Amino acid sequence: MKTRRLGNTDLDFTTIGIGTWAIGGGDWKFGWGQQDENDAVDAIVHGIANGINWIDTAAVYGDGRSEELVGKALQKIPSAARPFVATKCGRIVQPDGSILANISHDSIFAECEASLRRLNVDCIDLYQIHW
Repeated sequence: MKTRRLGNTDLDFTTIGIGTWAIGGGDWKFGWGQQDENDAVDAIVHGIANGINWIDTAAVYGDGRSEELVGKALQKIPSAARPFVATKCGRIVQPDGSILANISHDSIFAECEASLRRLNVDCIDLYQIHW
């Protein structure tokens, strides 16, 4: 599969990645409807087994549910085949379902720690400010 260098880093991403907005489920304001969690995890594992080397997710997708499912998929992937993980901060689901933008120092660090726990990883390969 073709790869492209990410900016001036040493990371070579495949030109096709796995996006995970939809697997956040339908229980949030911007959800895509109900998703089968086992199918979602299996699809990620299958994509990585077939040469895709990165997964895009975000804490806001399903209010963390997408990251949890990515974490489950990562546990099924041999460490030698571990894909790059890209996730995002700066968008926080509120109790009423609305999304609040927050890129304060404290929020970014708290969101990063929460993402690391949900993904069950020691590091995030690409951490981005969402919108």
